[in-house]
Amino acid sequence: MLAYPPLKMEENRVWRIYLGGKLLDEFRGEEGKDGYFPEDWLASVVEANNPEREGKPRREGLSTVVLPDGEKAYLKDLIDADPAGYLGQEHIDNFGVNFGVLTKFLDSAERLPIQVHPDKIAARELFNSDYGKTEAWYILGGRKIDGQEPYILLGFKEEVTKEQLKELFDKQDIKGMEALMHKIPVKAGEVYIITGGTPHAIGPGCFLLEIQEPTDYTISLEKCNTLGEKLPDFLCHQGLGFDKMFDCFHYQKHSLDELLGEFKLEESLISKDENHTYRQVISYDTTTCFMLNRLRVKESYTHKNSGRPYALAVTAGRGKIAGIEVKSGDCLFVPAKAKAFKISTDGDQALEILECLPPQMK
Repeated sequence: MLAYPPLKMEENRVWRIYLGGKLLDEFRGEEGKDGYFPEDWLASVVEANNPEREGKPRREGLSTVVLPDGEKAYLKDLIDADPAGYLGQEHIDNFGVNFGVLTKFLDSAERLPIQVHPDKIAARELFNSDYGKTEAWYILGGRKIDGQEPYILLGFKEEVTKEQLKELFDKQDIKGMEALMHKIPVKAGEVYIITGGTPHAIGPGCFLLEIQEPTDYTISLEKCNTLGEKLPDFLCHQGLGFDKMFDCFHYQKHSLDELLGEFKLEESLISKDENHTYRQVISYDTTTCFMLNRLRVKESYTHKNSGRPYALAVTAGRGKIAGIEVKSGDCLFVPAKAKAFKISTDGDQALEILECLPPQMK
C-alpha cells in the first residue's frame, strides 16, 4: 500500500450568486437541475467568501475526503497535520503550508456579474495576501441559453478610465459596462487565461474547469442578481469600499487580435505512445501561478510522481486511479510523497484527466 496514496475528494458544491449546475450534474451521470450551487471546488483548501445565510455549512468551500476507517476529514486539516508528507518540504519552503492552487468545475445558466480579481500587487496592498486571483478556463462544453451560444466577456475594447467605470457602476448601467468589453464565443477544448486585474464575465451556457490562485476575492460591478434582488455590498467590494475597489482593475485597451493572442492558449505535446497522450495546456512560461496538463489514457498507464502535490480532475471515461474507482466529474488529491501509480480504463472509452499543479517554485 502506498505511504501517501492519492485521496478521492467528496463532491463539494459551493453557493454562488448565479444560477447553474445542470451540466455539472449530467457530467456525473445524474439528473441535471440548475440552482445556486453551480460550482464544485476540487481538492480545495480555500474557504468560500460567502455571506451568512440559512443552511450555510461550516467551513464552506473546503474539500473533504473519506478515510479508510470511514471517518471524514477536511483535506486542509490533513495537510496542516502533516505538511511535509502532503506538500513536500521544497513546496513548504516556497509557499508555506498552502496547496497554492484552487480548481473548480463551473456551469453557468446565466451570465455571471462583470467582475475583476486582484493581481498579486493589488492583493498584497489591498488584502494583505500573497495570492491574487489569476485564473484560467478550460472549456469542457456548453449549452444554448435562450437561443444564445456560450460566450465570455473579456477585457476592455476601448480606452476606459477609472472615473468612467465608476460612473457606470454608480448608475448601474450594466449594458454600458458590457459594451466596453469584448464578447467572445467559446467552445469545448479552448483555453483562456485571465490575469489578475483583467475585467471579465463568464456568459450563460459555459461549462468549464477553472484553475486559479487560491483566493475568493471577487470585485463585482453589479449590485443585484439577475432577479433584481439587492446583494450585500460586501459581494461587490470585498470590504474595500466602493471607491477603493476600482484600484483592482487594469484599464488597458485591447484589440480582439491582441486579446486572443495574449489570453487564448494552445496546448503542446509532452509525451505520447499507444496507451497515452500527455499534453501541456498551461505552462509556467505563461503564468507562474499554476500549471495545467491533460492526460488521455486508452488502456493503462503508470503515472510517475514529481515530488509535488497536485489534483487530478476526471473529465471523461471511467476507470481506476491508484486502485480507486473514478468516473467523469471525480477529483483526487495526489500528495507530494505519493509513489508512481497505475491509471486504467474501464471499457472502450479513454479516461481523460486534467492535472492541476500549484505555482512554480521560486
